[in-house]
Amino acid sequence: RASGRFFAMSADEPDSGRVLRVATWNVAAVNNNPFEYFITHHDPAYNELMADFEAFIDSPGDGDVTVGEIIDDAMFEELVAEMRAHGIEGVDATAEYWHAHIKPRRIVSGFLKDKAIGAKRLCSMPDRVTNTINAAEGVLYRPTVINCYAQDMPTVRSWWEQWRRFMFHTKATPLSSKVGGDAAPRDVCHLLDPIQMSKYPAVTASEEAISVPLQTACMAAFDGILVHLVNKLAPGKWHGVKREMVKALNENKTRRTLDILASPAYRSCDVFFVQEAAAALVSDLESHSELGERYHVLYPEKLDGKRDQNSLVLCSKKRFDVDDPSWRGETTAAVTGFVAKDAPAGVAPGDLFCVRVVERSSHKNEKDGGRYLLASFHGDTNGLATVPVVDAVDKHALLPDPTTPNEKTPKTPPRLVFGMDANTHKTHEESKKQGVSDFAAHLEKIGLVSCWGVEPDPRVHTTFNARTYLQPQLNKAVRFAERATSSSTDKHPKDHIVFRLGTFDVRIVSRDNTGEGEFVDDTPFPTLTFPSDHALVCAELVEEA
Repeated sequence: RASGRFFAMSADEPDSGRVLRVATWNVAAVNNNPFEYFITHHDPAYNELMADFEAFIDSPGDGDVTVGEIIDDAMFEELVAEMRAHGIEGVDATAEYWHAHIKPRRIVSGFLKDKAIGAKRLCSMPDRVTNTINAAEGVLYRPTVINCYAQDMPTVRSWWEQWRRFMFHTKATPLSSKVGGDAAPRDVCHLLDPIQMSKYPAVTASEEAISVPLQTACMAAFDGILVHLVNKLAPGKWHGVKREMVKALNENKTRRTLDILASPAYRSCDVFFVQEAAAALVSDLESHSELGERYHVLYPEKLDGKRDQNSLVLCSKKRFDVDDPSWRGETTAAVTGFVAKDAPAGVAPGDLFCVRVVERSSHKNEKDGGRYLLASFHGDTNGLATVPVVDAVDKHALLPDPTTPNEKTPKTPPRLVFGMDANTHKTHEESKKQGVSDFAAHLEKIGLVSCWGVEPDPRVHTTFNARTYLQPQLNKAVRFAERATSSSTDKHPKDHIVFRLGTFDVRIVSRDNTGEGEFVDDTPFPTLTFPSDHALVCAELVEEA
């Protein structure tokens, strides 16, 4: 456990003009499935459910009943009738396929563990479309175990009535479909798209022809099996565990995120870099009684509303001027133009944000005119875009500013401070995964350094999470007992504050996975009180003379 007491240093201390307190935090996009990753939970019922579900998947024994015993003939006939009534094509062929290929399968060994169903995307594709729908009518949740659906489902029959009503008698206008005007609302069943054999070669021509009703039937089987299993393994308990997780990780996520940002542990921070922020968080920050008063909330001119993952910068109003005509404004587009065309991964909308600010006179360094280039970045899963993006930001920072070409322009480049979720890993795999040591070596080569030093310790992780068995991709699941040691566990040194060598020394750097300025090393996160799967990293940078 590392104490966060150093954060309490007052901004009025004598050397505060030479100290820049910086933090970076990937606040993490909302995960629609509260069970997808192991979390730290105070209720023993959570650990029992996770362990029992895993044990059942490993050895179901006599519990490995057929799909037809979960989705009985009466339910399936009701499903067929609904699909016919809604004009879905291929229903008769789907019914034949069901009775021949789906109904006789064992729910675990023949369905949940079947790799062909996964390769054909017969469950994952419709789940992606209908799990959580951000619609003009509001946020709509499919009745399933693996999302934030609130109503209890104590039996398969009670679940089925809710599921059928949602799929066939609920109108939805997905916000992502509103291009060039409002789209007409449709029943949820009509949101599914065909699965094309050209994109997913495991799908046969006959399956492609009936892929919409086949997806609907397979998703019904998948959801029904999960409802059956959780009620078998944790009757009367699982729903309460889920509701508490939903409140902490979804419903109260924004409030808790704001509480942490505004907490005494971070009150003296001059700059906060934020990644994967929902667009709505901008207005929440601006209207927050403390944060809105303390910080300029800077964000991309074009917020990404589709993926809803944006990089932001908060900088102290007391310390920085964001409207100085000599050095201001967003430069993201210019920086993106410097990213190598042959980079192994691209920069998705919202992932990079670069902005120019100037220190106020009481803090200003005359050599560089108090100019700063602040950048916030969220890298791709394997970190392959990180080095090309860092190179682009560095190149941009070193260029003379063409907008102020006069004798008063400082010759020294602006100070670069760059907060990022670099998605760097413990080990490097060329062209596959960006290792943290190789990343640090590259930074040193171009005159930059991470807050973790020239030779960072790969064991100093800023993420610690692993997939459970209660999610659609069982091939990625980690055993409960192995969640700290499995190679599939995301336990990596991913988050960094980067700056130019010779501009700052690091006085102290710390991680936080509690929201209280402390880090508990053996704790997976998020937790019920820490809503992100990334630690918050904070550093005190002392200006070099």
